Amino acid sequence: MDRQVIGSRIKALREARGWTQENLAEHSGLHRNTIIRMETSAQAPSLDAYLVVADALDVPIWRLFQDE
Repeated sequence: MDRQVIGSRIKALREARGWTQENLAEHSGLHRNTIIRMETSAQAPSLDAYLVVADALDVPIWRLFQDE
């Protein structure tokens, strides 16, 4: 799965909740810069980072990786 696709999906899920990157950072416990790097594909996050983001967005982790 392409990191760009995953980053775009995280951004879309975040925006669907009406959250800013700061909101997602607060709910996930990650730093805002980490969220930015995830969404822009500037960083290959760990599986743990994906897990906490999925949990914060209240979606199963497979939604981040699902082909559409």
